Amino acid sequence: MGSKKKRKRGERPTIHPRNKYAGIPPDFSLLASLYPSFKPYVFYSTDGRPKIDWTDFDATRELTRVLLLHDHHLNWWIPDGQLCPTVPNRSNYIHWIEDLLSSDIIPNALSSGDIVKGFDIGTGANCIYPLLGATLLGWSFVGSDVTDVALEWADRNVKNNPHISRLIEIRKVDGEVNTLDWGESHIDRSVDGENCINPSEIGPVGLDPAISSSLELNFGGNQSYQGPPILLGVVKDGEYFDFCMCNPPFFETMEEAGLNPNTACGGTPMEMVCPGGEQAFISRIIEDSAQLKRSFRWYTSMVGRKSNLKILTSKLWEVGVSVVKTTEFVQGQTCRWGLAWSFVPPAKKIISSRVGEKRDLSFMLEGIQRQYGAFHVLQSVESFFSSSGASSKSNVASFYVDVNASQYNSDAILKNEMENIKQAASHQYEGDKSSGSNSLNFPSSELSFRISVFQQIAGTLLVRGSLQQKETPLGGSPHILILV
Repeated sequence: MGSKKKRKRGERPTIHPRNKYAGIPPDFSLLASLYPSFKPYVFYSTDGRPKIDWTDFDATRELTRVLLLHDHHLNWWIPDGQLCPTVPNRSNYIHWIEDLLSSDIIPNALSSGDIVKGFDIGTGANCIYPLLGATLLGWSFVGSDVTDVALEWADRNVKNNPHISRLIEIRKVDGEVNTLDWGESHIDRSVDGENCINPSEIGPVGLDPAISSSLELNFGGNQSYQGPPILLGVVKDGEYFDFCMCNPPFFETMEEAGLNPNTACGGTPMEMVCPGGEQAFISRIIEDSAQLKRSFRWYTSMVGRKSNLKILTSKLWEVGVSVVKTTEFVQGQTCRWGLAWSFVPPAKKIISSRVGEKRDLSFMLEGIQRQYGAFHVLQSVESFFSSSGASSKSNVASFYVDVNASQYNSDAILKNEMENIKQAASHQYEGDKSSGSNSLNFPSSELSFRISVFQQIAGTLLVRGSLQQKETPLGGSPHILILV
């Protein structure tokens, strides 16, 4: 996995490259000519550029309506006062989840066969994420919410688009459920020893006391979430999802929500505010995820304050996640961040690189569980090559492993033909036994390389393979083998 190129100071991140509006922002003049209802909201600056008044809720709502109709063939509307989403920004979030699902960070196995299944926490009257996910990528969704207005209009927006309505379920959350009644009796032990939900016993649920207490300690005096259920008590028995996503209530008060004088996106108190703000709300998602674990391949949320990322990431490592990923969403002058995590162990694979003239190969190994470090990776590398018939010797003090393998041996490893390796080892052993030797000798043509592991930060290592060819090189292009 290649290392990420750092952004230069002062350089702003760009819109997602697969976003429909990447490099081609909406043409207000064209939209005004095609949709008479939008025309009254468009005016022209002194330099002739078409603009709208972003502080006018009616203007932003009509822009969202015509963009969804013109670019995505979606019929859409929301009543006054409901949160009005910006289409380019919400599309960024969808495409980032698409990147996570298609990556090799964790094993790529969909929960529902060939169809990606997502869960939108607090879908709102706008139901924007299920509508975009279904029309752009054919994903199926469950969208949850609490208020009658949100549920009614989300359902209308789904039914007004019959070409995708079968892909979206709107689910009511019982706002009266007490989420603090979760007990250890609902926890089952899976075969690998990890805690998991016993689907037959899922009911109105809350938190594992141990998890709850550790998180409260970490947050000191900050308020904990006391609202309606988020995932526990909403996800049904036996349900599995590829991801969840959330546009959380970012603020603690409506006064705080109205501090930006440059926008008018609407939003009800239920959509915009909760005690403790986004930190408390996302913390509850983390707590729920620590109970549900692999019921979701990826848990994700949007974050409004960059300062909260570090706090939330620390909480994630505390509850034992295997992977944490972050990103930045850009839309005009507004920045939001994405936070994703998983309890699925990172994918393990053999990376093969035909190095030719190049004798070194290095890459970043991310998503390692916090309790494992360079020493454990070295042990794994040495054990793998030794069990495959190669000769390997580690230097713990310098954090490297030297490996010697025959051409046949290395080719067999690359092709994952372990049976061939065993047969070769057996054949060589028989030949050695007849000459009275107890050791396993390789043919004269050997591949020699060194694998070094360097600790970067918790959960991230730099792995480097260095080819150390002898005077009589092997035929063909040499390889560096690195176990991930």
